[in-house]
Amino acid sequence: MRLLEAAATHPGGAPAKQLAREAGLALPTAYHLLRTLSHEGYLRREKGVFVLGDAAERLSAGAAEQNRRAMIGETLEYWRDAIGVPVYFALYRDGEIEIVSVADTAGNPAVEEWADFRETGHAHAIGQCLLAQLDDAARRDHLDRHPVRSLTPNTVRDDRTFLRRLEAVGRMTPVTEHQEYALGTVCAAIPVTVGSTAATVAISVPSSQASRLAPATRLLQEELGKLLRTLAFSISI
Repeated sequence: MRLLEAAATHPGGAPAKQLAREAGLALPTAYHLLRTLSHEGYLRREKGVFVLGDAAERLSAGAAEQNRRAMIGETLEYWRDAIGVPVYFALYRDGEIEIVSVADTAGNPAVEEWADFRETGHAHAIGQCLLAQLDDAARRDHLDRHPVRSLTPNTVRDDRTFLRRLEAVGRMTPVTEHQEYALGTVCAAIPVTVGSTAATVAISVPSSQASRLAPATRLLQEELGKLLRTLAFSISI
């Protein structure tokens, strides 16, 4: 690891002797480890110097992704504590609904994914909010792959009715649903659009506390403007 760290500080590469010195290793040990790292793809030798290889680049990309996801998690936890409800962040990417992160507590648990969120976007506020941000062709393509189906007595019954509902929703208007995905739960989702990517921040409360949904949504909208930069950065995940 010390050899990799030393190599990473030299984008143009460094010779074995320099890397050994910077890593605090005896030269024979460094030569042996450099051969191993090169064989495994973490380093590669070019014109007598060692530079990071593909495996090290993948490792770095994975660490960056974890860091971005941690930033999202911290942001959602802030909102969770400030508002007192579970908070979700989701994207529409590559034609699918993706729940990126969820922040909840034992006392205020998130909605249980009893039916695949990707396939039931018509029933939950997250999916409805994301699909409302798409154009008509993208919506129809999604429903061709994931057609409307009833999950509760409150779920929309057919594709045509659902598409009419989406047309009535403004692109940047919050969406609410009442026990359409799961009985006993009401949800709201606020659209977040960065470039061409549709995203949303959502909350849920028990249906017995439905009166909390509207004020919690308004508070989240106010906070969203302050912390949008963190979520916008996460679009690149």
